[in-house]
Amino acid sequence: QVQLVESGGGLVQAGGSLRLSCVASGRSISNYAMGWFRQAPGKEREFVAAISRSTGSTNYADSVKGRFTISRANAKNTVSLQMNSLKPEDTGVYYCAARASPLSDRRSSMYPYWGQGTQVTVSS
Repeated sequence: QVQLVESGGGLVQAGGSLRLSCVASGRSISNYAMGWFRQAPGKEREFVAAISRSTGSTNYADSVKGRFTISRANAKNTVSLQMNSLKPEDTGVYYCAARASPLSDRRSSMYPYWGQGTQVTVSS
């Protein structure tokens, strides 16, 4: 079973950048498709980005396309989310998730493994 720990969140002004990292332990992330989700106060958890297990194919929510980039470094057992041109509406707790499938998915219910989350706050 894989354990996930996110880091890199913080407070940033609108237009700024942050880089989130998700470090896995217990198993290699090469066995998993990986995703990032976020949850704003009072809202449901929503899909942000995902990357497939083998091909590295990526998938993004329309709201972050062109601003966020997901990547994986299997040798470091790490998945990252580079976030540029941040907006106040990007504020929330960001979660890393894993599923033991070659394909990523936009549905949070398809990911059985989750980190504890890292807070991202974008001020206007």
